[in-house]
Amino acid sequence: MWSYDKSLMYPVKIKPPDPAMAKRIMSQLGGPHGEMGAATRYLSQRFGVPYGEITGILTDVGTEELAHTEMVSAIIYQLTRNLNINDIEKSGFDAYFIDHTTGVFPQSAGGVPFSTETIACTGDLIADLNEDLAAEQKARLSYDNILRFCDNPDVRDAIKFLREREIVHYQRFGEGLRIAQDKLDAKNFYAFNPNFDKPKKMMK
Repeated sequence: MWSYDKSLMYPVKIKPPDPAMAKRIMSQLGGPHGEMGAATRYLSQRFGVPYGEITGILTDVGTEELAHTEMVSAIIYQLTRNLNINDIEKSGFDAYFIDHTTGVFPQSAGGVPFSTETIACTGDLIADLNEDLAAEQKARLSYDNILRFCDNPDVRDAIKFLREREIVHYQRFGEGLRIAQDKLDAKNFYAFNPNFDKPKKMMK
C-alpha cells in the first residue's frame, strides 16, 4: 500500500539541545491534537467511506500524518541529544527522563500518554469530515502555540512547515465535505448516514 522513502518529508537539522522545547513539541507527537492521533483517525475513517475521492483524501492525508510523526520524533530526538543531568533538571525534563531517559515516547506536553480516546471514527461521513476539519484547526493552533515559545530558527523552520501542512489538510477536507454534499441526493444531508443508509431507505 505504501512505498517508504527513507528520508524525512522535510529536513530537520537542530544542533543545540533544548529539552524544555522538546517537552512542548512532544504534544504534537502524542498529545490530543498530535500527529499520531491524526494518522490513526484518518486511516481508520477511510474504511467504509462510500465515495472513492474521499477515501483517497483520507488515505493521502493519513499517510502524510505518519510522515509528520517521523518529523516530530526527529525534532524531539535532536533536541534531547547530548544532555547532562544539570540540563535535564534545570529544564524540567527530569520527570520525563525518569520514565523514558531520552527515548521518544508519545505523550502530551502535560505528560498524558497517547490515547485513541482523543480521536473520533463515527462511521458517518459528514460527522467524520467535520471532526477532521476541527482536528486540523486544533493542530494548527498547537503549532502556533509552540512557535510562541520558540526562538531557535532551525526548530521554527520545521514547525512552520508542519503548520502549513495542517492548513493544506484543512483545505483538502473542505473539498471532501463539498464532494460528499454534492453526491448526497437529499436537501438535508444531515438527515441520514451516507456510510450506512441505502439510497431507497434514505428517501422514505
